[in-house]
Amino acid sequence: MMLVNSYKDDLRWSLRGAYKKDKTPIWKDLENRLSASRSNQSEINITRLSKITKDGDVIAVPGKILGSGSISHALTIFSFSISETAIKKIMQAGGKVITINELINKYPNGTGVKIIG
Repeated sequence: MMLVNSYKDDLRWSLRGAYKKDKTPIWKDLENRLSASRSNQSEINITRLSKITKDGDVIAVPGKILGSGSISHALTIFSFSISETAIKKIMQAGGKVITINELINKYPNGTGVKIIG
């Protein structure tokens, strides 16, 4: 019997629904990246996010965000997985960690959302 990851299934269905509704390519791209094997999903540290983003950016990370390093500006972030340390550091910098549904509802056509990783 195959084990089912209901969290990933929920993400996949949310992304698929958003793509079908507006035909926005970013949601299809994120769905495809979620479907990739775990070894092909990216891991990114807070330090790297700090270097490649600027204050107020909205980003989606199709992988895991790790808490190594520091960040000094506010970001709105969605990630398939995120460490507790990373969440604390993002929140301390004035940022937000949001769910896929919040991201889709706030940015239905994907404008301003950057995929990093």
